[in-house]
Amino acid sequence: MDPQTVAEALAVVFNLAYVVLAIFQSVGCWFAGFLGAGLTLVVFLQARLYGATALQVVYMALMVYGWYEWRHGGDTGGELAVSRTPTRWRLGLGAAGLSFAIGLGLFLKHGTDAALPFWDAGTTSFSLVAQFMTTRKWIESWILWIAVDVVYTGMLLSQQLSLMAALYVGYLVLAVLGYLKWRRSFREAPAPKAS
Repeated sequence: MDPQTVAEALAVVFNLAYVVLAIFQSVGCWFAGFLGAGLTLVVFLQARLYGATALQVVYMALMVYGWYEWRHGGDTGGELAVSRTPTRWRLGLGAAGLSFAIGLGLFLKHGTDAALPFWDAGTTSFSLVAQFMTTRKWIESWILWIAVDVVYTGMLLSQQLSLMAALYVGYLVLAVLGYLKWRRSFREAPAPKAS
């Protein structure tokens, strides 16, 4: 088996491990995600997919940030609990995601031979938003992941990439499970003490 195939297989394993561990709120998810993004970076770099390579660098930075936040981002500097996305963050992240998607989409449309420039830009942009939301343990991150995975699946099928589409169907199932598990955790959390 050639090194490229081994790196690709390990990237898939670590990226799936990241999602499964995140569902169970294991801080180890960030280590698996960092390795998965690092291996994906190598695969994409060798394939000369430079935009996707750069995206993995951002993911690696978010993995380090997520590990720190999950360990020390709670109210008293301890572990972070599942919570709802604050309204001001929803608006800001939505605006940032949309702005980046439009800018990237225009670049891809006019500067490259991208097959689906705006769909590609939108999934990239909102994947970053969802990843940031995951670092804060905001339950709505899973809803955004579900939407992104549905769009990715359609995009991949439209390009006859059925195996990759199947992977994203798997991600979609995991995102639904993640939402249900985090929602249960949120509902079972003790109410904040009145001061």
